[in-house]
Amino acid sequence: MSNTNFSAFIAVMENSASPKVQKWVWRNIYNLLSRFWRDRDWRFMNYGYVAAGDAFPLKPEDEPERAFIGLYQQAVAGLPVEGARVLEVGSGRGGGSRYIARYHGPASVTGLDYSPATVRLARRLNVDTTTVAFETGDAEAMPFGDATFDIVVNIESSHCYGDVAAFAREVGRVTKPGGWFTFADMRGRNSIAELDAQLAASGMELVESRDITSNVVAALDAAESRKRERIGRSWLMRRFMSEFSGSQGSVFYKGLTDGQVVYVARRYRKAS
Repeated sequence: MSNTNFSAFIAVMENSASPKVQKWVWRNIYNLLSRFWRDRDWRFMNYGYVAAGDAFPLKPEDEPERAFIGLYQQAVAGLPVEGARVLEVGSGRGGGSRYIARYHGPASVTGLDYSPATVRLARRLNVDTTTVAFETGDAEAMPFGDATFDIVVNIESSHCYGDVAAFAREVGRVTKPGGWFTFADMRGRNSIAELDAQLAASGMELVESRDITSNVVAALDAAESRKRERIGRSWLMRRFMSEFSGSQGSVFYKGLTDGQVVYVARRYRKAS
């Protein structure tokens, strides 16, 4: 898939007149990626986050994923995760849920994803972490009871949804009183106000709002050589993966660096 075709494809998906078509396409993209990219070399499929200052501690075996783990670290840093019931919506290959479970001491972590193939892969890749469970389900109609979770995490997933406001309402429903919702994702610069209006449908109080674009670009740069080496072994999907992964020179990377795409982080709290 050429750069031009990929860019046009993303534009169609973001502006689709049919949310059902949009969700179906993204679901099948992730099903396909889960079949072609199955090894433990990549437990994460996010663009990452690198902060200035001191690095947070990681075990040696997790160091190769530092840039990608950083997006989760910034999402939960300072939140009362220890002993909490945590839900990650859009859990993908499960690396983020695994990180939270192994480093932050929650009572449990549930990962929810719309792609059945990705859920099966997440279960296999993270079988060593007993406090994590993965389920198939729709972010806009979650299969959980009211007030089930203390913390809801949503990282780089909402751009795949057909109805972000419906997702936000579900977050508000499944979060316990006094609980937290931590969010990070990218949008076109002119769509940020619309995104914030959609997330406000959760009925929760906005506590923190940040632009983390520069941190995401730093992560993309930090992971570039490793990413290129891995993509080079996937000749069948090489061009598509270069675009999809945000490699230097890709449409997405250019959008971030020229200001047309903005990556934001938000935190909300439900009233007690």
